[in-house]
Amino acid sequence: MLSDHEVQALAVKLCVEFGFCLPPEAQERLAKEPPADADEFTVQVFLAEGLDPSSADRKLYRRVKAVVGDAFKASEKAREQSEDNPRLRSGRE
Repeated sequence: MLSDHEVQALAVKLCVEFGFCLPPEAQERLAKEPPADADEFTVQVFLAEGLDPSSADRKLYRRVKAVVGDAFKASEKAREQSEDNPRLRSGRE
């Protein structure tokens, strides 16, 4: 699951790369209660943009989902590294 900061960074990336500049209330909702996986997050992004994910352009949908998936993978990797390194958990190097 993405942190508040990771959701905000992803929202900026989606805005810059795809023009999916989510309304502030949608960003806040996604940050407070982020979907647990990339599939649902992607669906929520399309819905927030007023688009039906089931009828959206498939190429665009796959591209957005790939960016969202990369964010989820990076988050998981960072979390694993933090768990493996006690200094990172405590904020000290």
